[in-house]
Amino acid sequence: MTKRALIAVTGGIAAYKAADVVSQLQKTGVEVNVIMTKNACEFVTPLTFEALTGKKVYTDTFDYSSDATIKHIALAQEANVFVVVPATANVIAKMAHGIADDMVTSTFLAATCPVVVCPAMHANMYANASTQANLKTLEDHGMTIVGPGEGRLASGEVARGTLSPVDEIVSAVLKVIE
Repeated sequence: MTKRALIAVTGGIAAYKAADVVSQLQKTGVEVNVIMTKNACEFVTPLTFEALTGKKVYTDTFDYSSDATIKHIALAQEANVFVVVPATANVIAKMAHGIADDMVTSTFLAATCPVVVCPAMHANMYANASTQANLKTLEDHGMTIVGPGEGRLASGEVARGTLSPVDEIVSAVLKVIE
């Protein structure tokens, strides 16, 4: 049986690294679909992921241009794992509180498969009590949290908040779907 990963790319500087996650998962035989927030498109374009996967990337919950299916439901039902990479503080908060106001968060709420969340944000945002409480909520709901790592942030500081290494993320995803 083919394993299917749904990669949700959100709007952080580490969004470009999601392309490596997609490529590495495909090399292991995992079939990958990609959805993106509008903010993610400011960092990397859907075309990047379409070229890697050969599939349409969805950024709009109301995009019915390709067929009549309700994409956020269909993609959620097809997935064996839902991976948020990078996971911004904003999307983590929406996930923790059940807010479904875009393609990523609507699809997340429709998903019944395991979820892997890969936080990446400035160290102060990560350390914020609200972010920590939201991550704990996701963890308490059975989600796998990978990272963040420590390294050079977009601000130039060296601190905890970088996206975990791609191989670490891929290993966590494969562990969840096997």
